[in-house]
Amino acid sequence: MNIYDKAHDLAKAMKESQEVQEITSAMKLIEGDAESKQMLDNFRQRQMEIQQRIMSGDMPSQEEMEKMEKLFEVLSLNLNIRRLFDAERRLSTIIEDVNKIISDSLQDLYGPAES
Repeated sequence: MNIYDKAHDLAKAMKESQEVQEITSAMKLIEGDAESKQMLDNFRQRQMEIQQRIMSGDMPSQEEMEKMEKLFEVLSLNLNIRRLFDAERRLSTIIEDVNKIISDSLQDLYGPAES
């Protein structure tokens, strides 16, 4: 068994998954609506800026985080954007589950964790 072949099989399965198909479909609909696309692009830009700040140790204020939550709620009123967010959340869950499966399979490698 070649691990890289299995990884490529997994990548192919993920690309063909319903979640990825739904993301692609929702993105096409959003791309066709200039207002929705601009709203989503602005949200993603602000989201990325906040994530970069967090990674550099600069925690955003509670007020900034609340603004992002409210913006997310407003964007979620748009059916196509909500559809995208839902599919992205489901795909993220799959990725987290796969990571956990892989991590759990290697847990015994270094012995039991000490308390």
